Amino acid sequence: MRIRSKALAATALALTAALTLSACSSSGGAQATETTAASAAAGSGGQTASTPRLTIAMITHETPGDTFWDKIRAGAEAAAAKDNVDLKYSNDPTAAGQATLIQNAIDSKVDAIATTLVTPDALAGPVAAAKAAGIPLVGFNSGIDQYADLGALMYFGSDENLAGTSAGERLAAAGVKHPLCVIQAEGSVALEARCAGVKKSAPGTENLQVNGADISSVTSTITAKLQQDPTIDAVVTLGAPIALAALQSKSEASSQAKVVTFDLNADVAKAIQDGTIEFSVDQQPYLQGYLAVDSLWLYKTNGNDIGGGKAVLTGPSFVDSTNIAAIAGFAANNTR
Repeated sequence: MRIRSKALAATALALTAALTLSACSSSGGAQATETTAASAAAGSGGQTASTPRLTIAMITHETPGDTFWDKIRAGAEAAAAKDNVDLKYSNDPTAAGQATLIQNAIDSKVDAIATTLVTPDALAGPVAAAKAAGIPLVGFNSGIDQYADLGALMYFGSDENLAGTSAGERLAAAGVKHPLCVIQAEGSVALEARCAGVKKSAPGTENLQVNGADISSVTSTITAKLQQDPTIDAVVTLGAPIALAALQSKSEASSQAKVVTFDLNADVAKAIQDGTIEFSVDQQPYLQGYLAVDSLWLYKTNGNDIGGGKAVLTGPSFVDSTNIAAIAGFAANNTR
């Protein structure tokens, strides 16, 4: 494919930026310097791609109020600013609603689509429709085991089975016998895979379903469970806001259970620093959003396929007392 030298330079810049972000993150942040979404968007020397402007739709299952998605959007917006992309973000936590948003993006003839695949069966139809319409689509964040069968070109996210298994291994090594794994979104393949992984390494794991859209309900449900069963010696939450609710539940129930979580925000980082949360299993959502948009720009402008047919992993990356000092700043400014 023939493109101008400036576009080639921009492509090289994008690849370098993505690899640099990945390399820094894999070291647990120890060698990274603190950046902001604005500086990431500027790229090297403040350059913006000279390629034709593209419209990319990003569609997620975000539940309103969940700060996790601020990191996804920060990464996506940084890549969009660098790549001369008009980013159209939309979200719906229901499977039917997200399917409708994908179809709406197809009908509006966007150039490309990046979407979470949290409920693969419900999204199979619109993903197939995108392929039939000739619109490239990548998956990210959820659906690592289903994206290829659905027809998504690429995937960016954590290996949730590995993440859960690794978290369970840590708990088992610490002597935990009866973890409680809290699932805040019914039907999410990613959340179910995490708890299944924890149970694989810590067979005494019990799942608890809560309504993540209602934090007060989450707190009361976990509190009741801890009061009912004092043998629970760890609470495993699958999102940062749920972890904070679990800390309150632990206090209200006068429980001695350890609290660990998946995902990271500024409050969880502080809790790790003060020792009230043992560790976080970070999937690096900023990187997911960035790579989802950047990969589609590279595909459209230079024919690139990142991953060679395999998922590109952004995690699991553990954050604990050994590396939180280096990572806390990133968590605070939405670049982690």
